[in-house]
Amino acid sequence: MKFKINRNLLLENLNNVSKALSTRNIIPILNGIKFNLTKEGLFLTATDNEIVIESFIDKKDIKLIKEEGALVIHGRYILDIVRKLPDEEIDIEESDGNKVIIFTDNSKYNLNCFNLNDFPNITFNDSENNINISTLEFKNIINEVIFACSTQESRPLLTGVNIKIIGNFLECTATDSYRLAKRIYNLNDIIKENINIVIPSRNISEFVKLLTKEDINVNIHLFNNKIIFKYDNMIYQSSLLNGTYPNTDNSIPNEFEIEYEISLNDLYNAVDRASLLTSSKEKNIIEFVSNEDVITIMSMSQEIGKVEEKLKGNKLKGNNIKISFSAKYMLEALKTFDSEKLKLLLNGEIKPIVIKSEENPDLIQLILPIKTF
Repeated sequence: MKFKINRNLLLENLNNVSKALSTRNIIPILNGIKFNLTKEGLFLTATDNEIVIESFIDKKDIKLIKEEGALVIHGRYILDIVRKLPDEEIDIEESDGNKVIIFTDNSKYNLNCFNLNDFPNITFNDSENNINISTLEFKNIINEVIFACSTQESRPLLTGVNIKIIGNFLECTATDSYRLAKRIYNLNDIIKENINIVIPSRNISEFVKLLTKEDINVNIHLFNNKIIFKYDNMIYQSSLLNGTYPNTDNSIPNEFEIEYEISLNDLYNAVDRASLLTSSKEKNIIEFVSNEDVITIMSMSQEIGKVEEKLKGNKLKGNNIKISFSAKYMLEALKTFDSEKLKLLLNGEIKPIVIKSEENPDLIQLILPIKTF
């Protein structure tokens, strides 16, 4: 293997695949990035056995290819070296079978490489169950739900995002059993087979961070045990969580006794200010008290003090209500909306709070109240 390449181009692609490197991995080869130089171009691949990332640099973007070949180079070292080299062309060539030389006009590094045969044999299959979705839409859908995933490993399935596809309807759901976020999206593609999978939140979060170009689509291939995303010059494969995700359909009421229309900014700012006097040990508890069209947001701490914030709402139906909830959960739910007005839908002080907007009826946020008595 022997070639010359622009430093910035190589660094960009190394940064992408390095997301699959794990500092906790006890298997040495999984700390390596595979360089595979072919007549088509350079394939860079990394995996931690849960995710696989492959990035491709076309031969037309490589300054010079003298000799094809493959090596597995220690990911952290090659990344640090390329990052600190000046912005110029870099030469990389194999030496003595299992070593690599990285050099510029003024710098030269000799690195030992891993045994190429130890690197996992990775193939990316296409699935008949595949969909195309715009990058911007996909990022929005994931960001609207992923924050509600559980961080408790005692319930592994709840640490992932549930993706269901029936026909041309995509439904993404996340819950930690105290709150729930659900987003429904109408696909252009129709999937013949119903899909119901759970992707680890960490894995899909890492993929979303890689979506920097919003003018192209993400091609998603769905399998029973993995999911493959094809985006730009990159392939991202993730394992799935085993098991059946809880049925959350019954968690969201169809009818409500109390309905309020309220300004998103006013509600967010009031909760945000009131949360200043809450503490984590009190679960950031905020009290919502309505008196016709006047809403009072309150919080109190024995050690710190008390705050009251008043704002105007529009009571559409029902009686006045007094209900408590987590300020943190409410703020995170409100951040997912991009509309002027919201609807707060309630069925009493011990029933879930549902948040919707008329501008985006396919997004639902649900928060369980906190008993304060």
